[in-house]
Order: sequence, then C-alpha cells, then structure tokens
Amino acid sequence: MDIVGKAALVTGGASGLGAATARELARRGARVAVLDRNAEGAAALAAEIGGLGLACDITDTGSVLAALEAARAAHGPARLLINVAGIGTARRIVGKDGTPAPLEDFERVVRVNLVGTYNITRLAVAEMVRLDPLSDGERGVVVNTASVAAYDGQVGQEAYSASKGGIVGMTLPLARDLAQFGVRVCTIAPGLFLTPLMAELPATVQESLAASIPFPKRLGKPEEFAQLAATIVENLSLNGEVIRLDGALRLAPR
Repeated sequence: MDIVGKAALVTGGASGLGAATARELARRGARVAVLDRNAEGAAALAAEIGGLGLACDITDTGSVLAALEAARAAHGPARLLINVAGIGTARRIVGKDGTPAPLEDFERVVRVNLVGTYNITRLAVAEMVRLDPLSDGERGVVVNTASVAAYDGQVGQEAYSASKGGIVGMTLPLARDLAQFGVRVCTIAPGLFLTPLMAELPATVQESLAASIPFPKRLGKPEEFAQLAATIVENLSLNGEVIRLDGALRLAPR
C-alpha cells in the first residue's frame, strides 16, 4: 500500500518504537494519529510530526472507540494500524521464599499486551473492512508487535512471553480472517532495542546486552523497527507473517 495520504493509527506512539514508527509514517506522507496512555507524550510527538495526539487505553473499549472517532474526524478512516503499545515485567513463578507470583501481575501483562492488541485491532478493522478497496483490492494493513521472548523467553518472563506468544499465534488466523476483505496482518518480533527503558540501564549493562547479539553487535535502533513496519505496509505480498528483527539473537535463559 502506498503510505502517502493514508490515515494511520500508532498505539504506544508517545515513545520508543512507537514514536519512531509514527515519525517514519509521517515522513512517508501518512496522516498519523498517535495513541498512548500518556496523553501529554502523545500530544508532544504529534506536534512534532504534524499529526494528532490522543489519549487511549487499548484495554478499555470506550477509550479505544473515542480515539478512533477523534482520529476519523481529523484524518478520515484509518487504513493503517500499527500496534506497539505494551508493558513488560519479570517475576519468577515462585520466589526464593517459596511464595507464588501474584496472579494479578500475570493477568495485567496479558491483558495489556495480548487482549489490548486484539481489542483495538477488532475495533479498527471493523471500520477498515467497510472502506472502498484500493486499485489492488487492498483495504488496510495491521502490524502488531511481539518479541523474541515469544520464542526464547528468559527466567521470570512467563507473563511477557505468554502475551507476546499470543500475538505471534494469532497473526496467521487474523490474516486468514481478514483476507476476504483485503486487509493484511503481520507481526514484528524485535530483539534488544535502544528504547527509553533500555537507555535507563547503565552503559556497561547495555554493552553487555549488545555483545550477545551476533550481528550487528549493537542494540537495535527504533528507526530500524519503524523502517520494517513501513516496508510491511508497502509490500503487498507480506501477509500472515511474523518477522524477527534481532540480529540473529537467541536469548539465553537469563
């Protein structure tokens, strides 16, 4: 799909991979709505790229519908949905003292990362499938974000890995469900990237993590994630696929 002039939604767009993606789509000519629980951050990024910043909690249907309505009013119906919003946690299922992990922690991560992604996707594509098809029959594109932890999760990543594994697992069924409407679905599974959270770690820790990547031996750049997301949008044959973006990294147990 040609990105120029298309209305796009980017969740988790106020920072990190989401912000880089919003910038890249805007650079390529999209009308971008930046959705994030951080309303101020979303507004600031939107002002930078000439887009629209909207407060949105992807786990709350009312919040999502309000954001979709506002984005539609400003930019027209969205043909692009890039789901980057998510949270992470690390907690062993049984602590050193023998105490089991709180169920609420597991539920919260799965609800945001997996249920939230599904929630906004179902609501956004319900609008996409009603749009007129483009010249090639396409109506829309959805790009979700998983993680290499979906495949080789580390110690304490049960919740995070399960949530991202769920996104991987629903990629092909979503693509098959939506193929009849000309809506494509792909997922990016990033490895270790230099996000704001990563930047808070000491330089020595960052260097150690980068050293574990076969090549290139550095942390991934958010701009590289954004470039791949844009490429997926533009390449009509990419559908139902999960793409690891990790420099051949395979996570060690810890």
